[in-house]
Amino acid sequence: MSTPSFTPKNYAATPPRRVAFLGLGVMGYPMAAHLAKAGHTVTVYNRTPAKSAAWVQELGGAPHAAAATPREAAANAEIVFCCVGNDDDLRSVVLGADGAFAGMQPGAVFVDHTTASADVARELAQAARAQGLQFIDAPVSGGQAGAQNGVLTVMCGGDAAAFAQVQPVVDAFARAVTLLGESGAGQLAKMVNQICIAGLVQGLSEAIAFGQRAGLDMEQVLGVISKGAAQSWQMENRGKTMIAGKFDYGFAVDWMRKDLGLVLDEAKRNGARLPVTALVDQFYADVQQAGGRRWDTSSLITRLK
Repeated sequence: MSTPSFTPKNYAATPPRRVAFLGLGVMGYPMAAHLAKAGHTVTVYNRTPAKSAAWVQELGGAPHAAAATPREAAANAEIVFCCVGNDDDLRSVVLGADGAFAGMQPGAVFVDHTTASADVARELAQAARAQGLQFIDAPVSGGQAGAQNGVLTVMCGGDAAAFAQVQPVVDAFARAVTLLGESGAGQLAKMVNQICIAGLVQGLSEAIAFGQRAGLDMEQVLGVISKGAAQSWQMENRGKTMIAGKFDYGFAVDWMRKDLGLVLDEAKRNGARLPVTALVDQFYADVQQAGGRRWDTSSLITRLK
């Protein structure tokens, strides 16, 4: 049995539910594991069947199971969770003859943790309602470590009654689960999150590069200023690794550029002006061209070396 890719936590007591989880990537794999450890019966689906089989083995086998299609995974589930790559990936596991919606029973809830567009969230919510289903868009923040430790922040959009059904179950892998409005609100909130992160990482990169050029001991400097107004999650969790030039600790540049593309597309529609975000997006393009597509987002500092 492989080393667990999640850290069990103190799970709140909730009635056991039959759930499905579609997509066992670096986020979905531990999120699904937390659901199983919290006492829910989990059926998983992944495009690579071996990944599903490995997950079931790691979690001890029955009553958990792997399914060959999203439809089969969703067939008996009260809640279907999903975490895939983008809008097209999401549609591919939701719609069509083998999609989850085709297998879900009336009244079941689909909870999508993919970072996707607000448009696709609204589209799938409408398709769900037409079939007597519920859809919650619920992108997450906290990265791979947050998923492994069960402390993600979950931003939700959708119907309040459906949200109330799923919130206690989502708590298995989250420390904050919040309904922010109607369908699409979760995705829009995640865009706000990514705008904030882009600016923070660029500012931290410039600060560290400046301090190093000035001959300062930047670990010591960050230790001081992290106790004041400059403090941020990025400083606390990425500052030392940025100083050391290590960039294999978190959210990949390719993923960030995908997310910022969603942000900038939405800004074109709603008229928001995002000059810093657009600039940082181009800085990330420079990192990609330098071979850093899989480096974590703190690798922005490499442009300044």
